Amino acid sequence: MASGRDEPRRVELERLAEEIRHHEAAYRAGAPEIPDGSFDGLVERYEELADELGLPPESRVTAVPGGDHTEGFQTVEHRVPMLSLEKLSPNRRDSRGQPMPLGEQLRDWYDRRCKELELPSGASLRLLVEPKIDGISVSLFYRDGKLERAVTRGDGRRGDVITAQVERAAAVPVRLSGVRSGELEIRGEIYWPRAEFEAHNARLREAGDKTLINPRNGCAGVMKRKDPTGIEGAGIRSYLYQVPWAQGLSLPDTQLGVLDWLAERGAGVYRSETYLADGPDEALAYCEGYDARRAELDYDIDGMVIKVDELRFYDVLGATAHHPHWGVAFKFPPERKATRLLGIVVQVGKSGKLTPVAELEPVFVSGTTVSRASLHNFGELERKDVRVGDTVLVEKAGEIIPQVVDVDRTKRPRRTSPFARPTRCPTCDTPVVTEEIFLYCPNPTCPDQIRERLAHFASRRAMDIEGLGAVLVDQIVDKLGVRAPHDVFHMTVDDLAGLERMGDKSARNVVRAIGAAKGRGLARVLNGLAIGHVGESMAADLSEYFHSADKLLDFATRYCRGERGAIEELAPEKGTGAIEGLARKTADSIFAELASPSVRQVFAGLAAAGVSLEAVRAVREEVQGVSGRTFVLTGTLPTLKRNEAGDLIKRAGGKVSGSVSKKTDFVVAGEEAGSKLAKAQELGILILDEAGLLGMLRGA
Repeated sequence: MASGRDEPRRVELERLAEEIRHHEAAYRAGAPEIPDGSFDGLVERYEELADELGLPPESRVTAVPGGDHTEGFQTVEHRVPMLSLEKLSPNRRDSRGQPMPLGEQLRDWYDRRCKELELPSGASLRLLVEPKIDGISVSLFYRDGKLERAVTRGDGRRGDVITAQVERAAAVPVRLSGVRSGELEIRGEIYWPRAEFEAHNARLREAGDKTLINPRNGCAGVMKRKDPTGIEGAGIRSYLYQVPWAQGLSLPDTQLGVLDWLAERGAGVYRSETYLADGPDEALAYCEGYDARRAELDYDIDGMVIKVDELRFYDVLGATAHHPHWGVAFKFPPERKATRLLGIVVQVGKSGKLTPVAELEPVFVSGTTVSRASLHNFGELERKDVRVGDTVLVEKAGEIIPQVVDVDRTKRPRRTSPFARPTRCPTCDTPVVTEEIFLYCPNPTCPDQIRERLAHFASRRAMDIEGLGAVLVDQIVDKLGVRAPHDVFHMTVDDLAGLERMGDKSARNVVRAIGAAKGRGLARVLNGLAIGHVGESMAADLSEYFHSADKLLDFATRYCRGERGAIEELAPEKGTGAIEGLARKTADSIFAELASPSVRQVFAGLAAAGVSLEAVRAVREEVQGVSGRTFVLTGTLPTLKRNEAGDLIKRAGGKVSGSVSKKTDFVVAGEEAGSKLAKAQELGILILDEAGLLGMLRGA
C-alpha cells in the first residue's frame, strides 16, 4: 500500500501528465506553447516520479507517442510501430541532481548499448549521424517497386492514409528504379524547402490569401488536404532514411548502406550530410559542428539523429513502448535573439487572471519580427529577475510563440529595479487577490474581464454566435455599453450597423445569429458564463441533473447555507455524489459563484431576454447495455472527437463522466489515454476502444 508521503508525488505526477497531454495536443495543432527543451523537462520529471512510484511503463502518459489523426482520413496499422526517439536533453540531471552534459548523456546511452550487445571491452560501436529534418514523418509501402500506400506516423501504431496527397505533390518516388519484385516499407520525412515555401507564400499574398506560418506546419496542412488539387507545383520534397522491413529483396546490412541503396533507386536522401562516427565523442563533435551550418541550409532541421550503423544489432537492442534503443536524437537549441525590454504590461483574462507580457524592441526571430513576448506569470518573472531596460533573450516556443527565456545581466542599465507585482488591477483599480501562484482581479465588472467573458460567451462551444468575435466585442463594450451576456440579446440592427466595418447586411447576420442562440439551452449558457471549474462537461452534467436554471440556483442557495442534505447529495465528505467527479472543494467554488448576486442578475437578465434556461432534451433511442451505464472517455479516438462520442452515448441513454471511480461502468480509451486508463485498470473496469463503443451503440 502506498504511504501518505506518496500523495504529493502522485498529485504532481497527475499534473505533469495533464501538462504533457496539453502540450502534445498544442504541438500537433501547430500552436506549441513551450519550447521543446521545456517539454522534455516535463517528460523527464514525469518519468522520474513514475519510476519512484512504481507506475508500470504501459500505464504512463509517455507509453505511446502523440497522434495526428484528421477526421475523414482512412487509418491503417503500421506493420512495425513508428516510435519516437529518445532525446539527449539539456534539462537532464544525474543521480546527484546535477546538470548532465549532453556528451555524458550520449556516452551513457552508448555504454548501455555496448553492454546490451555484450561487446568485448575496448570494442567500438560505429554510429551513423544524420540530419533531423523538421517535417512530417511518413511510411511508404512499395510492391514490385511501385508505391501503393503512404501513411502518416499517427500515434505510432496507426496513421492516416495520404497516398493521393503525396503522389499529387510529387514528394516521393512513385516507382523505385530497378526494383521489379518484392515488398518493402520505407520511412522518411516530408518537408518543404525554404525557397519553395517562400515562393508559395508569395503566390498566396499576390492572390490576397492568408499566408502559412512556417514550412513544417504548412507542409502538414498541405498533406492533410482532403482534395489535393493544386499542390503539384508546391515544391514539397522528402528525405527517406529507413527500411524497417522488406520481403523478397536483398538489402545492405548497415544503415549507411541502406541510404546508398535508396539513393541508387531514386529516393531523396542526404547522403553527403551523414557522418559515420567511431564512437560517441566523434558523433557529438559532428552534431555540435553541424549546428553552425543550419542557417545555410535550404531546409529546416531541429537536430541530428545518431543511430547504431549495423542493422543486425537492432533486434537485439529492441525498444520500449515509446522509443527504440538503436537510436537517439540530439536536439539543437532553438534560435535565441537578444533585444531590449521596453516595458511590461499586465493583461487581464476572462477569469480575472493577471498575466505579465513583455513589450520589446522589434527583433527578427525564427522567421518573423517579434515585438511582444510571454512572461508566463509573476513567479516566473521574479525568478528570472526580468527588468524594464534589460537586454533579454527571446525565443519562440516551438518556433511560434515568442517568450522571454533569459536576461543578459552584464548589459543591465544602472538604477533598474525589479518589476513590482501589481496590487491593483491595471484596468479597474480593484485590489488583486492571490490564488496559488496566480494573481486575480476579483471585480466581475472589470472592462477587460467583460471583453474576454463576452468573447467566450459567443464562442462556438458556448452560445455559438457567429460574427460576434473579439473585434466586434471590443466595439459593443466601448461604444454600445454592453456589460453582461444578457445585454447582447437586446442589441438591434441599427445599433450594430453604426459600428466600424459593420454594414446593414453584416448587422442583420449578427442579430439573426443572436436570435438563434436563444434556444441553445442551459448547458451552453453555463459553459458560456466562464464560471470557475465549469467547462463543457461539467456544464452538461449540471444541466442534465437539474434540468432548469431555477432548480440549479435554488440548490446553490441551499448548498451555500450549509444544508446537510444538499451537501451530501452532490459533494459528500467521502466518496462520490450524484454528479460523478464533482468533489467537495470544486462544488464549494461552483455553487458559491452560482449563488452570488452578480451571477443571479445575469440569469435574470437572460430569462427576461427570452433565452432558454432549460436543459435541451436530446432525442434518445435507448440502447440495451448502454442505457443507465456510466462511461469515461479518455485519449484520442481514431475517428470520433470526444464530445461526439459523448453525444452518441447520451443519445443511447448512457451517462458520461469526467473521472474514473468505482461507479464507472466503462472507460473508452484512445491513444494517449494516460492516468484515467491506469486507474480503470487498477479498479478492474472494462476498457473499450472506439470500435467496441460503436458496437455497443449498435446493440451488437
